[in-house]
Order: sequence, then C-alpha cells, then structure tokens
Amino acid sequence: MSHAASKPRVDKDAVVIVGVITLGAFVSLFNQTVMAPALPALMREFGVTAGAAQWVTTIYMLVSGIMVPISGYFMDKYPTRKLFFLSMGLFVAGTVMCALCPSYLLLIAGRVLQAAGAGILMPLVGTVPLLVFPVELRGTAMGVAGIVMAAGPAVGPVLGGLVIDAWGWRPMFLIIAALAGAILLLGIPLMRNVGALKNPRLDIASVVMSTIAFGGLLLGFSSASDAGWMSPMVIVPAVIGLIALVLFIRRQLSLEVPMLELRCLKTRNFLVAALMVTLINAAVAGTNVILPLLVQNGMGASATTTGMVMLPASIAGIILSPISGMLFDRMGPRLVTVGGMAVIVGSLLGFGVMGTGLTVVMAATLCALQACGQGLANMPVNTWGVNALPDELIAHGNAIANTGRQVFGAISTALLVTVMSSVQANALAGGASTAAATVAGAGAAYFGCAAIALVGLVIAVLFVRENKRGTAAPARVNKVK
Repeated sequence: MSHAASKPRVDKDAVVIVGVITLGAFVSLFNQTVMAPALPALMREFGVTAGAAQWVTTIYMLVSGIMVPISGYFMDKYPTRKLFFLSMGLFVAGTVMCALCPSYLLLIAGRVLQAAGAGILMPLVGTVPLLVFPVELRGTAMGVAGIVMAAGPAVGPVLGGLVIDAWGWRPMFLIIAALAGAILLLGIPLMRNVGALKNPRLDIASVVMSTIAFGGLLLGFSSASDAGWMSPMVIVPAVIGLIALVLFIRRQLSLEVPMLELRCLKTRNFLVAALMVTLINAAVAGTNVILPLLVQNGMGASATTTGMVMLPASIAGIILSPISGMLFDRMGPRLVTVGGMAVIVGSLLGFGVMGTGLTVVMAATLCALQACGQGLANMPVNTWGVNALPDELIAHGNAIANTGRQVFGAISTALLVTVMSSVQANALAGGASTAAATVAGAGAAYFGCAAIALVGLVIAVLFVRENKRGTAAPARVNKVK
C-alpha cells in the first residue's frame, strides 16, 4: 500500500455536516455575548434595575446548563437532522420574539427559547465530528470547529456595540434571526443523520427537580438586590431550590441510569477539577454584566467602546486555548492551572482597587488578563480531571462539568449583581453621583469575583498535581448499565 493510500480520507459529506452545525453554534455563541453592551439601554427602555437586567444573560446560561444533561437523551433518541432543525427553529423563534417584544418579560421568554435551542445544538458540536471523522483527523476537526466557535463570543460585543449605538438593540436581534434562518435553510439540503439511535428513557422527575433546583436558587439570589436578603421573595425560592437540589442529588444516586452520573465525583481528581471549573466560571461570568454597566454608566463611554474593551479578552481566549493544551501536554496541569488562577485573581483585584482612576485602556487590559488566566487554567484542569475517569463515564463527567459551569455561572452573576446594586444604592443614599456609585458597586462586585477566584487558586495549589492523565488511584465508580 502506498503512503498516499494510507492517509485517512476526509469524506465531503462529513465536512459539510460539521460545517453547518458549527455555523449554527457560532451564531448561538455570538448571541450569548452580543447583548452585553445593551444592558444599560434595556434598563432605560423597560425601566428595570440592574438586578432585573442581568436576567438577559443569566437566564441564557441557566437554561443552557439545564439542557446539557437532557441533550444526551435527545441525541440517543432522535436523528441528527431533526435535532438540528428543532434547535435552530427554537433559536430563530426566540430571537424574533426578542426583537419584537413589547415587554421585558417577553424579552426574557425569547431568551429562554434561544437558550433551549442552543442547549440542544451545542452538544452536537462536541459529538458529531467524533462520529463522522476518522480517529486521525478528529483533533483537527474539533480544533477548527473550536476556533470558529471561539470567534462568536469575540465578535459579539464589538458588533453588538456598533449596531446598538447606530440603530438600537432590536435590530441586533433581527440580524441574528436572519443569520440563524439562513443557516437553517442551508441545512435543508446539506444536513444528514449520523450515528446510531437508541431507545433511552428520560427521567422526567430528574428534569423537573433540576429545573426547580437551579431556577429557584437563581431566582432567590437575583431578587435580593431589589427585595433585600430577608424578603420572602428571596428566602422562599432559594429554600425551595435547595430542597429540590437535595432531592435531585438523592435521585441521581438511586437511579440505575441517572440523568447525571454523580458517582463520578467519587474520583478525587475529577471532583477537584469539577470544583475548579465551576469556581473559574463563577469568578469570571459576572464580567458580561458588570463590565458594561461600569464602562457605560460609571465611565460614561458608549456601547461601541464596551465592545472594544471586551474584544482583546476574546482574542486572548482564542489564542491561549490551544497554547494551554500544549503546555498541559508538556508540563502537566499544576503549573499552568496555578499560574492561570493567579492571573485571574490579580486582574479581578485590579478592577476592584482602581475605582474612579480606571480608564478604558486599563479596563481592556485587565479584561484581557482575566481572559488569559481563564484560558490557561480552565482547559488543563478540566482535561486532567476528566482523564481520571473510566472511559464509559467521560461523557457523564463532561456533562457534570458543563452543568456546573453554566448553572453556577448564572447564580454567581445574580449574586454579584446583587452585591453591586446594594453598594451602589448605599453610595447614592450617601450623596454620591450615579457614575461614582456605579464605580463603587462594580468595584465591590469585582472584589467578590476575586474572592471566588482566590478559593480556586488555593484549591489548585493544594490539590492539583503534576500527573498528566490524572489517573493516580481514582476511586472506583459504579459503571453505568
């Protein structure tokens, strides 16, 4: 056999299928960050507080997080074509609803539909390339798809800021709907079914419990900025959410085939990694809400400037993600993760201590440093933890890590906005200007972000070891039957 004949062949249909799904993922990720510069405008138009406005971003993360474990059931139960059209259809419908909504509640409802569509689509991106490409080319396929998807969050704030300053936030949703609609139409002749279908059973009780648990906790925390921590509007949903979370965990441990295989957490390295990933995202997720309010309401800059401040961070994330992977392969997880966490802590503290002396250039620099730290720390520790699991539990491990990242990122954002609003209200009551009060509130929130990141840094120093694969004496985990 010749050398040329031994090379793995790339099937044209495989490239097309992965390309169409990746384009859909690009739009959904673009949509996740594009509204960040619009938060001050939404507060003005609908007369809502920062605590209410943050739901535009946190509800998207929450619903996406809830959809992650359910998506495995969908992929086993339904053909790829149907899932693609369902996800893009929900996304387009939600986007149009956002563009035309007459009230803030309908805007949130539209974001829920968008997130439901994205929650079905995103797991396809992580699965379909592995099914349609030969083993030798899977890394390349996933790498290319990853770069395209990373560009979505990078472009979002900049394009969003330009459009919002020129025409307002509603045309931004119409542009997204047109892009998503074009991709949906593109899929009609090009999308194919891949993989074998099974006949899994969806545990409805688990879905209901997880939705009530995470939704209740988020509702409670996000209501505190307006109602106060001792209000029944805060205590009741938070307590209900906590009870539902306990019931959800107990049910997962009792089911033969759980929705989330929580027994993965018996593996020490994975437990440490899952906690680290959750803390990293909880520390940085609030930036998408806090930074636009700081730049526009505190520093008097435009939505376009907000996008430009966030652009270097997105570019840094794109560049550092593959670099962190190479560093992990050469050095193991410890130095890369500890170094990345230290950079995150330092950048967040920088936002907290700068106060009114913060300039646009400094804000962009600190934001980029935060992204650098995240890019260095996140992937190595996640890979180290997942590698410690038996092969049959890797999919469950990824689902747990993704759920924790999305859900607790949303809850953290709500909590940090509550801190920001409380400090801002006290500053206004003391006679401070709106701009000065906004800066004070944002500084307090960033100190909270830094505290969360500092906990992650301590855990990394104490528990993340040099072992590259993370297979040092993992606890025995019951196999999924």
